[in-house]
Amino acid sequence: MKRITFFFLLNILLLSCKAQIEKPSDDSVNKPNILFIAIDDLRPELGAYGSEVAITPNMDALAAQGLLFNNAYCQEAICSPSRASVMTGARPETIKVIENFSYFRDLNPDIVTLPQHLQTEGYETVYAGKIFHPGYTDEELSWSRKAYSGPNVAAMPERVRGYVLSENQEMFKKNRAEVVAKYGKNAPRNGLGKGPAYEFADAPDNTYEDGHNTELAIETMKEMAKNDKPFFLGLGFLKPHLEWIAPKKYWDLYEGIDLQLTGQHEGPKNGAAMGLHASFELRARADIPNQGDIDEEQAKNLKRAYLATVSYVDAQIGKMLQALDDEGLRDNTIIMLWSDHGWHLGDMGIWGKATNYEIATRVPLIVSTPNMPQAVRGTKTKALVELVDMYPTLCDLAGVSIPTTLEGQSFKPLLSNPDREWKDAAFTQFPSPALREWAANPLSKGMRETSFGPLLEEVEEKIIAQQGDKWNRDLFENRLMGYSMRTAEYRFTVWKDYTDKESEPVFFELYDHKNDPKETVNVANDNPEIVQELLVQFNKGWQGNKAK
Repeated sequence: MKRITFFFLLNILLLSCKAQIEKPSDDSVNKPNILFIAIDDLRPELGAYGSEVAITPNMDALAAQGLLFNNAYCQEAICSPSRASVMTGARPETIKVIENFSYFRDLNPDIVTLPQHLQTEGYETVYAGKIFHPGYTDEELSWSRKAYSGPNVAAMPERVRGYVLSENQEMFKKNRAEVVAKYGKNAPRNGLGKGPAYEFADAPDNTYEDGHNTELAIETMKEMAKNDKPFFLGLGFLKPHLEWIAPKKYWDLYEGIDLQLTGQHEGPKNGAAMGLHASFELRARADIPNQGDIDEEQAKNLKRAYLATVSYVDAQIGKMLQALDDEGLRDNTIIMLWSDHGWHLGDMGIWGKATNYEIATRVPLIVSTPNMPQAVRGTKTKALVELVDMYPTLCDLAGVSIPTTLEGQSFKPLLSNPDREWKDAAFTQFPSPALREWAANPLSKGMRETSFGPLLEEVEEKIIAQQGDKWNRDLFENRLMGYSMRTAEYRFTVWKDYTDKESEPVFFELYDHKNDPKETVNVANDNPEIVQELLVQFNKGWQGNKAK
C-alpha cells in the first residue's frame, strides 16, 4: 500500500513539473509589447521639435508622454544602409551595406536581426509597411507571422507608383518606358523615369498606402492581443519620402500658412565640394527643373507637399495609438518612433538626403515606456544617441539578452535620467554625395547621359578646383567616403579612401555648433589644433566614444 501511494504521489509531482514546463513562463507572459514606428525621410520637422508650421498633434502628444531625443543621428543618410544598420545593430561598413542595392542578408548570412532575436525570446514579430528597405525584408528569418489579411481591411486598389490620379499614372508609365527602352531595366532603379513630385487627390486615407498599412497594423495588433505571446509590431510609413502623395485634406491643412523657406541657399563656405549633390532625387521628378534654381513659389509648394505628407503620417500614427489604447495595451507596450534620416528642404541650396550634414543626419526619436518615471515624461534629452543604439535598447527594456555582436549601446539609462553624462560622439558616413546617385550607388550610364550629365560636370569642376593634385576620378567616384563625427560642440568630417583604412585623409570639415549650428562655415583650416584633437577622438571609433 505504501509503495502504491509513493508512485501515485510521484506521478502527480511529475505531471505538475511537466505542466510548469509547458506553460509559458511568467517572464514571457509579462514581457512588454513593442510598437516600432519607422518613418521615411522625416527630419525633425515636428511641433515637438520646435517647428512653427508642422501640424503633428499625435507625434507631439507621444512626445508629451515619453522622452524626446534632441540629438539622435542615423548611421548613413540613405534608406537601405540606415535601415539595415538599425535592424542588425551593426554599422554600414561592418555589414558592407553603403548603398541601396546591397542586401544585408546576402552579405551577412548568419547575422541576427532585432525581430529575429526577439523571436528566440518568445516574441511574435510582424510588420506592415516599410521597416527594412523594400526587396530586402528578410521574410523567412525576421518575421514569425504575416500581417492581417481578412475582411476588415479592404484590398489596396491597384496603383501606379502610388498615384491615384490617372494623368499622373500615365505620365509615370510613359517616362519609365522611355528610360527602360534606352538604358535598360535598371534605369528606374537608378532614379530615372519618374512622375510628378507630388499629388493630393480627394480620397480617403486608406486609398494611399500608408493609410492602408495602418489599418493592417491595427487589425494585426488586435489578433496578437488575444495570444499569450508579447509582440513586436513594426509599422513603417513610406512618407514623407518622394513622391509626396496623400489625401487632399492634408494639403488643405496648410492653406494660408506662410511657409518660410530656408535662408541658407548655399553650401558651407570652404566646405567639401564633394559633400553636396545637385538635388538629383528631386530633379528626377517630371515637374521639377532639370537645372537652375527652383523658384520661390515652387519651393513653397514643395515644402507644403512635404509637410502635408508629414501630417498625413501623423494622423495614421494617431489611429494606431488610439487602437493601442482601445485594446488596453498601452500600459504594457514600449513605443519607439524614429526616422531613417533627415532631408534638405532647400537647406544649403539642395533638396534631398544623402549628405553628411546635420540637416540630413539628425532624426526624430521619441520613446515611451510603460514604467517611465512621471518626471521624465514630456521631457527632452540632449544626449548624443545613434539609431544603431535602438536594437540593444529595446532588448534592455524588454528584459531579454543583448547580443554581444551589436555595435550600439543601450540608452535605457537615459529614460530614467535624461540629463546624465552620455556618449562623447555619434558617427555617420556617406560616400562622395556629389559623384554618386542619391541611393549612394556608383553613377550609371543613364545618369551621365541624361539631363543629369551637365549637373555632374558642374560639381566635378568644383571638386577639381578645390582638390587640385588630390583629384583622382576613381577615388572620388568610387572609393571616397565622408566619415562624420558629431560631438556636443562640433561636427567633424574626415574624407578618405574607405578601402584603405591607413590612407591619409584628403580633406577635413569642421563646424562649430556652439557658434554656427547651421554649419555655414568650415573652420578646419583656421583651427588645426582642434582638428588634431578631434582626429584623435575620431580614430578611437564608436567603441572609444561610448558612455561610461
